[in-house]
Amino acid sequence: MPKLIILRGNSGSGKTTVAKILQEKFGSNTIRLSHDMIRMEMLHVWGAEGTIKSEPLLIHLLKYGKQHSEITILEGILPAKEYHLLFETAVKEYGQNIFAYYYEIPFEETLRRHRTKPNCNDFGEADMKRWWKEKDYIDIIPETILDEKFSLEDAVELIYRDVMASLTTDSHLS
Repeated sequence: MPKLIILRGNSGSGKTTVAKILQEKFGSNTIRLSHDMIRMEMLHVWGAEGTIKSEPLLIHLLKYGKQHSEITILEGILPAKEYHLLFETAVKEYGQNIFAYYYEIPFEETLRRHRTKPNCNDFGEADMKRWWKEKDYIDIIPETILDEKFSLEDAVELIYRDVMASLTTDSHLS
């Protein structure tokens, strides 16, 4: 059964880094859908236009991932209200095979983490504050909270262990 991993949270939380490591760890049958890459690099859109144009593509890519990959990783800020159709589609497509994680990290910590990123000069504190959403949970998908106490390694290990346990369970059911 294909699995969907959702990594959400404010800018600078660590979502992209964790997603990249997980993709490597799970291997070649894993697709990673980076919201920033799809929105800014592929579609070249920002703000509200980014939501309007990226959500339909993300929905298609979720479906593609289900058909062609064992594991799909979706990562991005992905505000719950703006992307509600995407999350409804995720539930329809993947059902109980969704592993959702939400980074709930203080703003100051996201700023600190942002300063360590290669793209730290692309945007700054004012932008991050403008994009900030507090406790932006998806109401139709349970999310495991990752707070500032979770190291990069801890987050990767938790998610990997959760998904691998379900893959093991699936193989016993076959």
